[in-house]
Amino acid sequence: MAPSIMTFPPPCFISLFHCSTYSGLCVIAICALYLCPLDGEFFFENNPSCILGCACSASHRAHAQGRCSINIHEDSAKDAACFLMRGVLFFILQVKCIDVINAYIDRIKEVNPLINAIVKDRFEAARQEALEVDNWLSKEQEDETTLEQKRPFLGVPLTVKEAFELNGMPNSSGLVNRKDVISKTDAAVVALLKQAGAIPLGVTNCSELCMWYESSNKVYGRTNNPYDVRCIVGGSSGGEGSALGAACSVIGVGSDIGGSIRMPAFFNGIFGHKPSSGVVSNEGQFPVAMGAQEEYQCTGPMCRYAEDLEPMLRVMAGPGIHKLKLDKKVPLQKIKFYWMEHDGGSLLVSPVEPELLQVQKKVVRHLETVLGASVQHVQLRQMKYSYQIWVTVMSARNQDGKEAVKFLELLGDHGKPVWPLWELMKWFLGMSTHTIPSIGLGLMESVLKHDHQTNTKFEKLRQTLWSDLVDMLGNNGVFLYPSHPKVAPKHHFPLTRPFNFSYTGIFNALGLPVTQCPLGLSSQGLPLGIQVVAGPFNDHLTLAVAQYLEKSFGGWVCPGKALE
Repeated sequence: MAPSIMTFPPPCFISLFHCSTYSGLCVIAICALYLCPLDGEFFFENNPSCILGCACSASHRAHAQGRCSINIHEDSAKDAACFLMRGVLFFILQVKCIDVINAYIDRIKEVNPLINAIVKDRFEAARQEALEVDNWLSKEQEDETTLEQKRPFLGVPLTVKEAFELNGMPNSSGLVNRKDVISKTDAAVVALLKQAGAIPLGVTNCSELCMWYESSNKVYGRTNNPYDVRCIVGGSSGGEGSALGAACSVIGVGSDIGGSIRMPAFFNGIFGHKPSSGVVSNEGQFPVAMGAQEEYQCTGPMCRYAEDLEPMLRVMAGPGIHKLKLDKKVPLQKIKFYWMEHDGGSLLVSPVEPELLQVQKKVVRHLETVLGASVQHVQLRQMKYSYQIWVTVMSARNQDGKEAVKFLELLGDHGKPVWPLWELMKWFLGMSTHTIPSIGLGLMESVLKHDHQTNTKFEKLRQTLWSDLVDMLGNNGVFLYPSHPKVAPKHHFPLTRPFNFSYTGIFNALGLPVTQCPLGLSSQGLPLGIQVVAGPFNDHLTLAVAQYLEKSFGGWVCPGKALE
């Protein structure tokens, strides 16, 4: 059977109180419990996916001790204030923020040696911030609603992709010549989440310069998949996907220029959202997007539970929130669903695996028969050229005529380009400070150059595809599309199929909002999933569909379940 991370949670125990009274976000948490065997005995394992909370569900889940075991005797269960919902018993717990943070720290210490997701922690600072939250709450007289409005993520554990600035943490983006760079401030979205009360636990791994879909570099090494440590986690926000999938954190920050949120979310069985272009600030991350990349790079939320995406996006959007319609009600039965099973047969990418095709059709049947929605199969011939369209856009100038920075310049020290052939020779001798994917990308950049005629051809294809999709979707349609042609492959596989990312990258080139949704596990115990795409600034549609799919198909599955 595929090797997974530890099946059982850390040895952290909490008292169960009778009918506790709400006194702030860090005092009451409602948690769902289910029975699991452990060395011949039976313990209740906490399952945060069934938390019943207020608007900020992440806060309640966090305070339900994300991966804590609770040894509950039969009498305790009978005496506790509980009720039946979604077929699971719910119990009211009384915990403090410091307990929550310590529980997640224990979880990280247990599983991070296996997955190498969190590459630098700030545990002591997080503990101090948790104590400050507890002290503040003990004196705070504001009601629950006011607290939620002011600090919706109060005390919630947060992890951040290392490419983003987090004060006091490294900001190398996996580049050896930046390994000593320490952030002196917070990236824009990190600052907003901290203002909303989130407590960062540390920073997570990424691919070198965030330009590959396996998260490995010469600074921190390689990150492993919590469902099978022999498999990739995706990139470039792969450490974030792995940490969240392994229940090392509650919410996370990622960035996406070719699928860097959605691929890790897919491979690690969680939710990830690429917002509409221009909504969330990209300020405070390295490398800095230049040229047309400024428009198509997106910063977005990653989490285990669909209902946390919308409150995260509200906070992360900051002043850009007015561009979205997150308060608009979404009657799911009235949404028009469109779907396409693959890209039309591009020779550059792998065929979509049968299990991914099957689960997509299962979703389609469910939408038709259970939801009673309108579902239509479509063929968009331009999707066959997704990679060519993406690379054309990413190499283009922006509206001010500014070009993207050359990848070879980013690899070099202080902007001095590296010589890829020389770097390749050094790599074979074990002397290079760069990964083979980065060297390969540098070689491609120096050799493969589109002429003006080719660029014009693919830009026209992009414009046609954008028009076709936007006209088709309108303001009440979503498009269902595979997240990737394969479930999480083994380490190094991306070297054999470097263009498979085009299944996600095409939507960066189109600037459309996309939510990646988990759909259970494959026969090998690896996450399945699907992308939900909407028209510009209709993020509320994809987020609503994500919540519906979570309820219908189960959402995140504990990695330990892969062993059953």
